[in-house]
Amino acid sequence: MSSLDAGFYFIEDENVPMHVGSVLVFDGPVPSYGDVIRLFLARMDQVPRYRQKVKALPFHVGRPVWVDDDHFNVLYHVRHTAVPSPGGEDQLRNLAGRIFAQKLDDSKPLWEAWLVEGLEDGRWAIISKVHHCMIDGVSGSDMLQLILDFRRDSVLPEPPRWRPAPAPSTLDLVVDGVRDAVVTPVQHLAALPALARNLRSFSEIVDFGKSVLGSLPGTAKRLVTRAATSLNGPIGPHRRWVWARADLAEIKQIRRAAGGTVNDVILTAITRGFRDLLDKRGELTEGMVVRTMVPVSMRNADQHNELNNRVSAVLVNLPVGEADPVKRLASIREQMDDLKGSRQAAGADVITNLSNFAAPTLMALGSRTAMRFPQQILQTVTTNVPGPRIPLYLLGRPLVEMFPYVPIASTIRITVGIFSYLDRFTFGINADFDGVPDVQLLADGIRAGFDEMVALAAEETEVVAAPAVPAKPRAPRARAPRTATGAAPKAASRAATNGTKPETGA
Repeated sequence: MSSLDAGFYFIEDENVPMHVGSVLVFDGPVPSYGDVIRLFLARMDQVPRYRQKVKALPFHVGRPVWVDDDHFNVLYHVRHTAVPSPGGEDQLRNLAGRIFAQKLDDSKPLWEAWLVEGLEDGRWAIISKVHHCMIDGVSGSDMLQLILDFRRDSVLPEPPRWRPAPAPSTLDLVVDGVRDAVVTPVQHLAALPALARNLRSFSEIVDFGKSVLGSLPGTAKRLVTRAATSLNGPIGPHRRWVWARADLAEIKQIRRAAGGTVNDVILTAITRGFRDLLDKRGELTEGMVVRTMVPVSMRNADQHNELNNRVSAVLVNLPVGEADPVKRLASIREQMDDLKGSRQAAGADVITNLSNFAAPTLMALGSRTAMRFPQQILQTVTTNVPGPRIPLYLLGRPLVEMFPYVPIASTIRITVGIFSYLDRFTFGINADFDGVPDVQLLADGIRAGFDEMVALAAEETEVVAAPAVPAKPRAPRARAPRTATGAAPKAASRAATNGTKPETGA
């Protein structure tokens, strides 16, 4: 495992299951359980990790390793269930929330898929869970595409025969782990000169340093701004999971009127959601922020098939204390522009990779301690994973929607995952069951955030599109005859009909 993958593995406990997930909703007749099993088996050779389990070393003298599960049984991992028919969205969300709350069995490959029948309008779903130590959001979307097709009439090949590779002995793994603890830091140190040679010039290093250092005052200001720390607290083993939706067309409409990126608009709508949640709790004050971690993919185009984590992160203050949605968008846009210019995501990636120099035992202790230490710097995580813009199918049935699940940990009780598919964005909001009983307020507030910005954008468009009043010809220099009251009758008439001042002549 990489250091980041191992960190996700080490921090898991009964209250903190560290898997990511999704709910995929399909139209069409429900496939048989046997057909779904055959689909997974036919594609599984493309993801060997799906047949591998984690083997941790004694005392964590080395990083955990992946070994083939010689007792692998796909029937354990692909399961079949149903909701009482006709099941609505509430029934599907409640079922998914219970499934997502359950920790994966770390003695087996760390994934599950549930075929769900009984949804209204003849629909059905797949609920997917994969441990975060296997994937990040981007590679996770790639893995989903292995069981999804771009064509309705794709043909499945016969599942190939699979034989597990012999597992190495514990002694061999311990020896390799000790060697890894010593050799890996040395290798990373040895790679530094090569890294330096790959940099274009000394001026590039200077520019990078200046951009990072120049951003420190802004970063410090963001960190000291008063945050809604009431959102932080201990978490239990149960989850509430709800969702919201938005269309790409309305986001584009907002961008045309107010500027910013798609992500800026999305974060502004999420800000409205947290604002409504805090307002209903009586905890909202002027100038308050909700500080969020925004993961950033550091994955190159040629790395999309690698099953590991390549993510960094930046911190953004969601201005929940600001009543004006236009000003909320401007604040987020300014922060994101500053973060992009300062290259803080790249800097955070460098810091994350410093854990490659740590002995695995220390890394295990450090990861667990960090996630259990009470903190009030971050209140939430918001992660946006772009999906395909073309239709996808599973066994010939069209994928209608997919909703993301992002785990909560430490004292962060709420996370927001965002998927895009076709021309729709979906928001999966995960919350601690006991700590956030009012999480639906957040989901409704996100939808309200889009509605208010669309309304403002429509008003702006109407103002811009309104026909201009034709310019009136200038009156001749000779004064027009006046009435007994001294008014120019034609000008007064024009003023009454046009709402303009009468022409008086120059």
